[in-house]
Amino acid sequence: MNIYIGADHSGYELKEKLKMYLIDLDLGYQPIDKGAFEYDPDDDYPDFIGEVARSVANDRGSFGIIIGGTGQGEAICANRINGVRAVVFYGQMLPKAPIDIMGGESIDTFEIIKLARIHNNANVLSIGVRFVAEDEAKFAIELFLKTEFKNEERHLRRLAKF
Repeated sequence: MNIYIGADHSGYELKEKLKMYLIDLDLGYQPIDKGAFEYDPDDDYPDFIGEVARSVANDRGSFGIIIGGTGQGEAICANRINGVRAVVFYGQMLPKAPIDIMGGESIDTFEIIKLARIHNNANVLSIGVRFVAEDEAKFAIELFLKTEFKNEERHLRRLAKF
């Protein structure tokens, strides 16, 4: 199976490291680089993210990893392509609402990745390099790829409404 990967200038360095990690991880996925192919501070993320999203949409069972500054614009761009379900990962614990600055509970963002796969059959993971360390990105990708969609009627029904 294929895993398409793309990033703009802000995610270029991490993308290059993650390509090698995906090969070393040896989960049976072939990483396919959709750019950027060199660091260019003036490039535009939709050029690369669109290529990843279209590739995932046209290659049933494949996944995508998209990388940018925040991951938000990248996910918005990818989600414009029919068949793509991109989710954003931030590599830190998030406070539960209401925010308790005195040590309240937090949400494990890795759990959010699992739920995005289990419930929503997410097929693209968007990573914001301004917020995610390399080791967090690696763990998130491995978790994303190893977590299977629960093929339950309620999830299928909801996805069909997309």
